[in-house]
Amino acid sequence: MAPRKRTANLARTGVLPRRLEADATPNRERMPFSRNMHSSLAHQIGRDIVGGVYPPGTLLPNEVDMCTRFAVSRTTLREAYSVLNAKALITARPKVGTRVRPKSDWNMLDPDVLAWHLQTVPTRDFIADLYTLRQIVEPAAAALAATARKRQTIERIAAAYADMERFKDGGGDLVDADLRFHLAILEATGNYFIGALGGLIHAALLGAFELSWEGAARIPDVPLRQHYEVYEAIRDGNPEQAHERMSVLLRDSIRDVRESLRKRDAAMARSTRRARSTAGKRHRSSAAS
Repeated sequence: MAPRKRTANLARTGVLPRRLEADATPNRERMPFSRNMHSSLAHQIGRDIVGGVYPPGTLLPNEVDMCTRFAVSRTTLREAYSVLNAKALITARPKVGTRVRPKSDWNMLDPDVLAWHLQTVPTRDFIADLYTLRQIVEPAAAALAATARKRQTIERIAAAYADMERFKDGGGDLVDADLRFHLAILEATGNYFIGALGGLIHAALLGAFELSWEGAARIPDVPLRQHYEVYEAIRDGNPEQAHERMSVLLRDSIRDVRESLRKRDAAMARSTRRARSTAGKRHRSSAAS
């Protein structure tokens, strides 16, 4: 899938915030025209909070400054704050202001909060925690799906896998196909609480694609085959095999993501060293002259 088309698709899911356009006035950011402007604003401020621009315990700038920065009305800002308050990121008190809540209060299972972590600078610990939860839930869900062995579920998993295979080299929405594959397995459990974790799976898949699968353009043969093997075990009604194969798929996925994080950190370190070296040379040259 072309990067521009893919970005548009992800923006429609509500997981990626709309791009903010710079205003002609310095230090101001214009929100895009939208009937849901407060949602776009909530995404931007939420990303800033999760990314550490506004650390836990700090007060957000006052309403006048925030409205000026984003060129929005007080009504829009307050609606955005209402969204963030529902996710337990902020709390407002009269005559005190709006304060970022402790990280332990944040609703980490909220799809937006998960996505904001992955879109800022995901850490190894955060990724590991996310996949630990997936390892607890998804293999058990695959085993339950194999036990139930419902024709409708098997057909949905098969259709999602067929799209993954069809889009493996690009030309289609691979993220959506992979998501449908995993969601069909969660839904097959018939457990509404497990099904509600779909947002977590969505955020984790987006993060994995962004970090390790060439920007979601294509999927390597090994993970594609692993998805088929999970489907095959469910289709054949083998819960033990379904559990094991899903465990292996997730284990290898976290390994790939960790390797991508290692490469990212190494590249950032090299860039920092080059910048310091260049600055040092300029300083010595200036001193010599």
